[in-house]
Amino acid sequence: MHALIVVAHPDPKSLTHSVADHIAEGASTFGNTFEIADIAAEGFDPRFSAADIALFRREAPPSADVAAEQARIDRADALVLVYPVYWWSMPGLLKGWIDRVFANGWAYDEGPDTKLVKKLQHLRVHLVAIGGADLRTYARHGYFGAMRTQIDHGIFDYCGARVVTSELLVPPETQDLRSHLDAARVIGRNLFNRLERREATEAA
Repeated sequence: MHALIVVAHPDPKSLTHSVADHIAEGASTFGNTFEIADIAAEGFDPRFSAADIALFRREAPPSADVAAEQARIDRADALVLVYPVYWWSMPGLLKGWIDRVFANGWAYDEGPDTKLVKKLQHLRVHLVAIGGADLRTYARHGYFGAMRTQIDHGIFDYCGARVVTSELLVPPETQDLRSHLDAARVIGRNLFNRLERREATEAA
């Protein structure tokens, strides 16, 4: 099985990148393959342009960069997004990647005279957010619930993709970040185990 791990952070030495690397390490434990898409280093343009509007209206084919990202997702059995929490959401770079790549006609079909058709029902999604506040702050203000409503439901459920993991890693009480990296490795090992268990349960 193959995982596409998308990481959105401009600093390759960041904790976000380390978490992505450890997820990849865990995913490869049982012979699975992975690709890490460092969309900051790759220079992906997150700006929603006139070409993207034309694609949304079904007036033009996807641009080359969007088509390439869609092909990467099509090759994957699981999509993993690893990102820092900026202003209680994902970074603009990652949101722009979703805005452009999860396009009408590929992620879903919708028009003025047609009902919504969800086209990513085969895709399993794992979300790993790196937070800068403690859990009490997220709980007190309802931030994590709001993030799940916006991202898990508002984006992926709309396209039919199933969010299998929705994880928030917050700063540990000590300065030792090994707990984050250990958790990331476990997430990677369980990417396809969870998928197989869930499908077996549904088939029973």
